[in-house]
Amino acid sequence: MPAVGLDFGTTNSALGVADGDRAVLARFPHKAGLSDTFRSILYFHPELRERSGRLGVVGGGRAIDAYLEADGSGRLIQSLKTYLADRGFQATNIFGTTFSLGELMKRLLVDIRARAEEQFGDLGARIVVGRPVTFASASTEEHEALAIGRLRSSLAAAGWSDVVFELEPVAAAYYYESTLDHDETVLVADFGGGTSDFSLIEVGPSYRAGKARSILGTEGVGIAGDALDARIMQHLVAPRLGAGSSYRSMFGMELPVPIWMYKHLNRWHHLSFLKSKKNIDMLEEIVSQAENPAPLAALLHVLDYDLGYHLYRAVERVKVDLSTNERAHFAFSEPPLVIDADLARAEFESWIADDVAEMAACVDRLLAKTGARPENVDRVFMTGGSSFVPAVRRIFDERFGREKIRAGGEMISVATGLALRAREETGR
Repeated sequence: MPAVGLDFGTTNSALGVADGDRAVLARFPHKAGLSDTFRSILYFHPELRERSGRLGVVGGGRAIDAYLEADGSGRLIQSLKTYLADRGFQATNIFGTTFSLGELMKRLLVDIRARAEEQFGDLGARIVVGRPVTFASASTEEHEALAIGRLRSSLAAAGWSDVVFELEPVAAAYYYESTLDHDETVLVADFGGGTSDFSLIEVGPSYRAGKARSILGTEGVGIAGDALDARIMQHLVAPRLGAGSSYRSMFGMELPVPIWMYKHLNRWHHLSFLKSKKNIDMLEEIVSQAENPAPLAALLHVLDYDLGYHLYRAVERVKVDLSTNERAHFAFSEPPLVIDADLARAEFESWIADDVAEMAACVDRLLAKTGARPENVDRVFMTGGSSFVPAVRRIFDERFGREKIRAGGEMISVATGLALRAREETGR
């Protein structure tokens, strides 16, 4: 049977199959062509039905294509991985149909498998699947066990009944190891959408040849790319949608606009939770009583036309631009919401300072736990989208020296490493 590795990510997923000493990645179709990654997203539309009449669904990049072609109507579901450890999230209602978290996960995994089998043929029942060091929202061992149990059940429902879990930063180490002609002690920093994970591990040809592998230590924190995006939304976008403003109640009292509404802005796909008749009616009433109604009317417009995805594309663009430039331009034009603003990297870094400090503290815990000193670490291998953020890279520059930093495979290192790990499991 094939040696299969699956990186099931908060934002993107990837699947690899080991062939000899290398791993081949599945290629997933969407309107722009083929991609090595599968967007971890589902799209539902009330007119999209299966033969049985049940509400249909589209996954991956094709889900975004369908959403855009429908002018933003329908419902996008994303970041399912962040809810795995959350006992409070059991199900959600989508156009009158209740879907459990397990059913949503199953549909996503079935789509990933179906697209990959178009390329590789039958993938069998055995798979090595990545997991974070600490799941998002997990604060106890019980939460961790819940997340693993939910993920295992969903994988079984998609046809993978024989599952081996491997830590994502350890999987990334397998990817890095495949490039080496000598042994090293490497600190792997893997930055996903929901978690940042770190491992200190010995890698190299000796370990590929069968020497007992030593994982010296692992640590993780539930802060990553999504959290950095949320800071831009919180500081740059939300004030232009009425955050921090006030209105007069029917009794003449001046009241703040409810802050809970803006917490949903921290994740673009949460905006759909605001779009209920009760919330829209409340917001329309607030607009009619607001001292400055224009920003709140803009928020209504965002909800009415499901513009959350488009807003976050603008957020993502400015974050990427700030990785290579000291200043970047944030542009979004969907009247009445028009944002045309410059953003300095220094200001962005002030917004994310607490998040970066928590990442740095996590790295320091790993070093303290393992007793390793920076001079004992031969290389630092950084992977994942947030590894490009200069403030994040400085964590490692300052501790280990820039000359030790290596990077690569930002979107596919974990899936590739998992496939190589699967080959090791099968003895090939």
